[in-house]
Amino acid sequence: MVKLARWNDGGEVRSGFIHEDRAYGLPGGQTANDLLGAGLDETLATAERVIGAASSAPLSAVVLLAPLVPATLRDFVAFEEHVEGMRISIDGAPPGVMEEWYQAPTFYFSNPHTIRATGDEIPIPAGCSQLDFETEVAAVIGRVPGSSGSNLSAAQAQQHIFGYTVFNDWSARDLQRREMKVSLGPCKGKDFAGTLGPWIVTADEFAHRHDSDGFLALQMSVVVNGSRVGEDLLSNMGWPFAELVAYASQDSRVLPGDVLGSGTCGSGCLAELWGRLGDQAPPPLQTGDSVSMTVEGIGTITNTVGPRREASTLVRARPRQRLPRSYDGAAAARG
Repeated sequence: MVKLARWNDGGEVRSGFIHEDRAYGLPGGQTANDLLGAGLDETLATAERVIGAASSAPLSAVVLLAPLVPATLRDFVAFEEHVEGMRISIDGAPPGVMEEWYQAPTFYFSNPHTIRATGDEIPIPAGCSQLDFETEVAAVIGRVPGSSGSNLSAAQAQQHIFGYTVFNDWSARDLQRREMKVSLGPCKGKDFAGTLGPWIVTADEFAHRHDSDGFLALQMSVVVNGSRVGEDLLSNMGWPFAELVAYASQDSRVLPGDVLGSGTCGSGCLAELWGRLGDQAPPPLQTGDSVSMTVEGIGTITNTVGPRREASTLVRARPRQRLPRSYDGAAAARG
């Protein structure tokens, strides 16, 4: 199994491969993003050369970082069960899913600059009292020679999937609820943190796991403070990853280093459970809580919740000045 990773080794950021609990660094200062730009075939050849031949360190002796520096981060809502639960929780809607969800996969752009690693502490953002997690898998895009990454078919898009990693899309539910009422967003309810890791497992490792429709039946689970909160199969997505990548590429482009999240699996977050149960049980995350997500064939990411940043960030709009729609500023200045 080829696992591409980044780590801190005595203050030096290294990229390379994890194999049998050892970290093999890339030569010549190469980075994980360099390998994404080289493509999957070149990366597999590089891994064969490096593993066993390069110097290595015990995995226990290094600190894992996020496995890449994302170029962009798109996050889909591809699990029907999650969409239904969140409509109840966020909007107070009756059970069911809107027809528009079935028509095409939907995503939002999140913040690639606040990506965290497994083991990192995740502070609670200012103004948040309902911190939540979201259990996801993300596809990472690599280079395909001769392809612009634009207007791809699903078959072409599959070739652009370099590998997969676990993704926790941290969410401030109370901030998100307010923002979504403006019919745009989310913004500060989401962009404070996202965890990717512990590494990228290359797509070839899952080639035999796709069913006839392209879905991956990988077990997903999330544990809070040692107690399992939710679990699902990745194959319960409404679309396979190839369709998500193809849709993202329409009249646009997907490029090496882009990350595309699956969206939260069924029972993969607290807010969905709140909507279904009609009560905040389990309760929102608090300082000191531990959240671990495991995806079969990929690995586990674990984070601890840190303290809340105490600050006031809301800034009210000024009252609208009811000026004439045709405003002559010069005349007004003349008095």
